[in-house]
Amino acid sequence: MIPRKLSDAEIKQVLPQLTGWSVVHGKLHRSFKFADFIQAFGFLTKVAIAAEKLGHHPEIYNVYNLVTLDLTTHDVGGISRLDIELAKQINGF
Repeated sequence: MIPRKLSDAEIKQVLPQLTGWSVVHGKLHRSFKFADFIQAFGFLTKVAIAAEKLGHHPEIYNVYNLVTLDLTTHDVGGISRLDIELAKQINGF
């Protein structure tokens, strides 16, 4: 089942619960900085496992100790509950 695209009002309502996340170019966006590449890669491994379990995969950009994630549901052309759920899980790492 394809989730539905959330309205701007729904996103604004849930965004305060997603510490560190913002909406940039219609996607949930957050950057994480780590002490080194190994810590960044360890974090990315956790993200990959969570994403695979949800069947929902983020856009990932990694340079050395900096990881930037963008969450969007391409099938609906915007942010869905899957993006919210993945952001919550990522914040728990």
